[in-house]
Amino acid sequence: MKILMVLTSHDSLGDTGRKTGFWVEEFAAPYYVFDEAGAEITLASPQGGQPPIDPNSESDDAQTAATRRFYKDDELKEKLAKTLKLADLNADDYDAVFYPGGHGPLWDLTNDENSIRLLEDFWQQGKAVAAVCHAPAVLLNANLAGKPMIAGRAVTGFSNSEEEAVELTDIVPFLLEDALQEKGAKYEKTDDWQPYVIQDGLLVTGQNPASSEPTAKALVHILNNQP
Repeated sequence: MKILMVLTSHDSLGDTGRKTGFWVEEFAAPYYVFDEAGAEITLASPQGGQPPIDPNSESDDAQTAATRRFYKDDELKEKLAKTLKLADLNADDYDAVFYPGGHGPLWDLTNDENSIRLLEDFWQQGKAVAAVCHAPAVLLNANLAGKPMIAGRAVTGFSNSEEEAVELTDIVPFLLEDALQEKGAKYEKTDDWQPYVIQDGLLVTGQNPASSEPTAKALVHILNNQP
């Protein structure tokens, strides 16, 4: 079981002067799910090297058992500091791809040509694709047979009401809920901050940070049950 995890390289929250990046829980919780399932995990990002961490995800109220484990895991932190460059990777070498969220992906991975190429290749090869929170944004510009890959598919992701709750509605380049619907996806959600995962065939999406671990477990279930 070989899983590629793709993180953002973007660290600026629009023109606010504030920092963003990936959300720690959305990386740590899935990573440990994959690791405990015996997966071989490769970490990558558009620029390679250390991906930026959203400082808000390091606040006391954002911590979970997985994040606390991560902060003590020097081996994983060293691995994270050396992510591979997306441009150097090939979907042939992996069984599935997983995208952690945070606001960063809205700015870089959504339009990253290498990420889009990989996603389209994974899908054409019949391999599972998963993304959580803001990361379903990476699916927006992936196309198959001339139409959006997510057209007609059930998906979830960070909701408009959750974006409003963190007061970033006017800062983000687009609202994910709206953007997914504009591409023809069947967007679904539950109450703010509650875990919610949707699986549509080989596509798995989670709504928010609380959905990180169950999204990862759904991906492992797919991999363990493929013929």
